[in-house]
Amino acid sequence: MIDGAKVLEADSFGPKVYLLQDGNILKLFRRKRIFSSALFRPYSKRFIDNAVELQKLGVPTLQVLQYYRLQTPGMTAVLYQPLPGETLRQVANKEGFSWQQALPDLVGLIRSLHQSGVYFRSLHLGNIVITPDQRMGLIDVADMRFLRKPLPAHLIKRNLQHFARYIARENLDESFPMQALEQALLSSK
Repeated sequence: MIDGAKVLEADSFGPKVYLLQDGNILKLFRRKRIFSSALFRPYSKRFIDNAVELQKLGVPTLQVLQYYRLQTPGMTAVLYQPLPGETLRQVANKEGFSWQQALPDLVGLIRSLHQSGVYFRSLHLGNIVITPDQRMGLIDVADMRFLRKPLPAHLIKRNLQHFARYIARENLDESFPMQALEQALLSSK
């Protein structure tokens, strides 16, 4: 399956994400510790379940095609069709891009996630995709929880702290309007 595939992401254990020749993606999941909650509910299953839940909420996301249990203990894989488009990080690097124009849509996406009870710790510019029809969708959805009611204020703040750390790590502090994003989201509570 991975013959001729391009490695998109790797870690110290080896490749994690492959772009296959047919345009689909194969994502490998490893259980990192012997005793872990992943023993009962593997990250690959969370990934699949989260994609399904996002689709139910009308949030554009990837389309799962197949789940695999691999021979190596603790390893699984998910084959999926990627969400078409470009990440917000890619779009923001283009000439003529304006955060002033993009911020309302970003606030709208995050606000709708919070109102729907979605807590996405990995919410950042590299996991938000602008689709060809100009909607914002999500990828890399394994690290997500769904609550039955809107997120409480402390989880909204924590979500924004994760987002702010990403902005700082990527050296986007000067260009990204973090304060405006925080004001818009915290004032809506």
